[in-house]
Amino acid sequence: MGRARKGCAPVRHRSKALATPNYGYEKRQRELAKKRKTEEKKLKKQQARDGGAAAPEDDAGAAADAAPDAAAARTDDTPPA
Repeated sequence: MGRARKGCAPVRHRSKALATPNYGYEKRQRELAKKRKTEEKKLKKQQARDGGAAAPEDDAGAAADAAPDAAAARTDDTPPA
């Protein structure tokens, strides 16, 4: 029973520690969301200035439609190594 295992790989015990949160990834996501929001605000203001008062209502839907396309094109959402 107490004999060493000959010719076998040593037994590895798994760590019982929990996975730690990736704060850098979370921060990057917040920064990207903030950047998107400010860009949408900027476009909305510019279009309101150029097109009159009715433009912001129409452009809000257009900006919401454009945002998923921009998010889909972005591939840098992977966490840093």
